[in-house]
Amino acid sequence: MALSNLGKLNERRIAMTDLETSGDVFGVNEILEIGLVVFGQKSFEIIDTLDVKVKPEHIENAIPAALAKNGYKPENWQEAVSLKSAIEQYAEKTKDCIFCAYNATFDWGFMNHAFRVTGVQDDMDYHRLDVLSMLWKDTFRNKESWSLKTACQIFGVPPEPEPHSALNGAMTAYELFKKLASGR
Repeated sequence: MALSNLGKLNERRIAMTDLETSGDVFGVNEILEIGLVVFGQKSFEIIDTLDVKVKPEHIENAIPAALAKNGYKPENWQEAVSLKSAIEQYAEKTKDCIFCAYNATFDWGFMNHAFRVTGVQDDMDYHRLDVLSMLWKDTFRNKESWSLKTACQIFGVPPEPEPHSALNGAMTAYELFKKLASGR
């Protein structure tokens, strides 16, 4: 992990990331898709995006419910790339960015594992932002569901369409983050 010398922390770009995976255990389950929205921290202007499907190597370890939720069908992954290629694309777009996700613990666990197993250099800032944690104290503390869908309903953000896709998830989380951070 490289420490950046490119300006102040509050001027760094944010890399809103969403993953679709074959289950919830990194190292056992795999990243199937990476969605990314890179935006300016102060302007919220979208600078770049990424939507890449990853070819699974051990689909036999997948949880069927996860595949159904993510809309995984082998025929839709014909053009998928290797994990290494996907992580290289992600790393190129996120240099010096701050990682952010709706559930950062989940997404960062898979991403950190992917950086390690592929040998791709992680040149992001070491700070992490978590939209779910931003919501917990004032919004979710007494709620039954902490889902992105629930947060979107509460804050009037259009929900992510079904089945889930990584770029749609990242864009929905970006819209929610923008609303929370700007107070709009």
